Amino acid sequence: MTAPVRVLVCDDQALIRTGFATIIDAQPDLEVVGECGDGRAAVDLAVRLQPDVVVMDVRMPVLDGIEATRLLAGEGVARPVKVLVVTTFNLDEYVYEALRAGASGFLLKDAPASQLLQGIRTVAGGAALLAPEVTRQLVGRYAARVRPAENAPAEVPLTPRELEVLLLMADGLSNSEIAATLVISHETVKTYVSRILTKLDLRDRVQAVVYAYRRGLVT
Repeated sequence: MTAPVRVLVCDDQALIRTGFATIIDAQPDLEVVGECGDGRAAVDLAVRLQPDVVVMDVRMPVLDGIEATRLLAGEGVARPVKVLVVTTFNLDEYVYEALRAGASGFLLKDAPASQLLQGIRTVAGGAALLAPEVTRQLVGRYAARVRPAENAPAEVPLTPRELEVLLLMADGLSNSEIAATLVISHETVKTYVSRILTKLDLRDRVQAVVYAYRRGLVT
């Protein structure tokens, strides 16, 4: 049998933390290995327990979720941990900062339990997750903040079709939606996404979307 996905839950509200843990632990393929109420404790526990995924709130005492995410999954971290940010605050600023910090996903707390569980599985599997409304917000109001400097190289090492897939990813489309838009199979889209990540040396779809913004490919 495949070992269950090990999850650390970090939220400063005990009721929410317990609720998440109860929902997650009820799944045969998921296991809560720890709980905590602030970002500093999340970093310490993650180092000690080595979870597969950290479910991270944003607004917390001692150390907020964004900084905790940066310490666990940011650039230069020797053994990055996958972080799924889950918050009540549907604000562009949090989305932008969470992605910059290295989060692999971003969900709202009012999402259905099934979406949280699928989000954990998606992130654990090495993919990225953004709620569609969150992705479209990022494409909109904060796109200008992540565009490159004027002297950034314009050439992108992708084929025309790969570039087309990247732009659809940046527009918040799922693999199924990209397949329907381009009239190709779902498996073909997965192949294109894999090639894009490999060619651009990116970790996941989130980094691919941010790359598109930074290179000025999103208008």
